[in-house]
Amino acid sequence: MLTLGILGLGEGRSSMSAALQSSKWNLKMICDINLALCKQRADEFKVANYTTDYIEMLQDDSIDVIAIYTPDHLHAAHIKMALEHNKHVVCTKPLLNNMKDVLELIELQQKTGKKIFVGQSSRFFEPMKRQNSDFNEGIIGDLITIEAYYHADHRWFLGKAWSLENSFKWLYGGLSHPVDLVRWYLPNIEEVMGYGMLSSNGIKSGLKNEDTMHFIFKATDGRLARVSGAYTGPVQPVVRDSAMSCILRGTEGCSQADYMDLRYAVTTNTGEEKQITWEHKLNNYFRFEGKSHHAGEYQNYLEYFADSIEQGFTAYPDLTEGIGTIAVLEAMDRSMKTGLPVKLKDILLENGLNENILNKTVTHEQFVAAT
Repeated sequence: MLTLGILGLGEGRSSMSAALQSSKWNLKMICDINLALCKQRADEFKVANYTTDYIEMLQDDSIDVIAIYTPDHLHAAHIKMALEHNKHVVCTKPLLNNMKDVLELIELQQKTGKKIFVGQSSRFFEPMKRQNSDFNEGIIGDLITIEAYYHADHRWFLGKAWSLENSFKWLYGGLSHPVDLVRWYLPNIEEVMGYGMLSSNGIKSGLKNEDTMHFIFKATDGRLARVSGAYTGPVQPVVRDSAMSCILRGTEGCSQADYMDLRYAVTTNTGEEKQITWEHKLNNYFRFEGKSHHAGEYQNYLEYFADSIEQGFTAYPDLTEGIGTIAVLEAMDRSMKTGLPVKLKDILLENGLNENILNKTVTHEQFVAAT
């Protein structure tokens, strides 16, 4: 059993539940700069050890892993501090909110030998897991194109003061989900092109950066993908649409995985049409009020990461794959600002990285080794 410390108790609430219900984790300490929130979570989960001092948690030698759920712009500093204190790291998406710290993180990870795992939770919901399994079994043939989107009414999120700062971008905080799903199947993105806008709702709420975005990706082999996000307006009823979805169009079939709606549909290479739902797992995935927290998928990825540490395999997305996704997001950001296509190799070379970082393909066997 591994020992866990959790930093950031907003989103970290899900990981508290996950760790406490897992046989693979011992939750030792929680940390947040907000003392009232520390006390609230400690009371909610009957956890004795909490602190407002991150260093205090890092200096606990019994803690093996730090799970980071702080605002996006703080991730780089918090990851570095954890590595410097000889801890493995789980960091929620987005891994980073720019590329300026990537070389230092790579060097620090190589120096310490510690693992970094990106908590890219969308891969660990039941529909996405089934879609990936079916794809790797060849049920829809070879991939032609992908469409992934995240459209949600997240005006409630703007109640967090840091979401209205210049450092917060829905591009990173929201679109990192569908971008990661695209890169799961099409890692070698060569060029991106897209547009973004700040909606009237976003302006009224005080947002500083785009909340509505649409992009096209081109891979090195010519295949295309489409990604879109919209975050500050009403959405369709769930019986009609999903807040987040990934559609794989293949040579012999097609599949669609709907994220928090726990449903999946596929047309197979034999022409069979199947629809699957996991309504019986709703209470596992959504353990609190509404769907703003989804602890079940966090437990899935924390247990996968625990197995990777104890069994010595790489948990994906790792640091390399995570950096590749941040490079794609930075290229998207540049395309929005310039109105022009942006090549990924330019972003990578500007930051001292080899463009081969984008060509890393994760096999199904590697991903499901412990899931």
